[in-house]
Amino acid sequence: MWEDSEFAPTSEVISILETQVDDMTAQAIAYTMEQLLSQGALDVYTQAITMKKSRHGILITVICPCDRQAICEQILFQETSTLGIRVRQQERQILQRELQEVTTEYGNARVKIAWRNGFCTVQPEYEDCAKLARSHNLPLSMIQESVKAAFQLPIKP
Repeated sequence: MWEDSEFAPTSEVISILETQVDDMTAQAIAYTMEQLLSQGALDVYTQAITMKKSRHGILITVICPCDRQAICEQILFQETSTLGIRVRQQERQILQRELQEVTTEYGNARVKIAWRNGFCTVQPEYEDCAKLARSHNLPLSMIQESVKAAFQLPIKP
């Protein structure tokens, strides 16, 4: 397990959408981000920028699969004050990945295992760890460490 597969992609083409706004509330931007993520955006982030006439604004960047580009554009037009969206396709290198559930003394949580060319990373899933931390009234970092400790990489013969 976790060996490179000749059939697994190591790169993919994604769409990147960007728009600038200077007249929206933080709540409206947060709602837009939620809508984009719920409709298949891989990531959405914002950056504070200075626009023409020295106005403060926000740059909204959406990273999405190419087949989700149209729906993400529609959300940006419907939910923001933008008049235009810049679009580009870009190749990105990716790690092969899978989710696996582990059992800890605090409950079950998933870990994301990512690998490529003999390199492997293990990352506890935030939502699972946050739920356990809240239910046990413990620090998130303690739960995350417990989840990492519960995960065991298989040993190669």
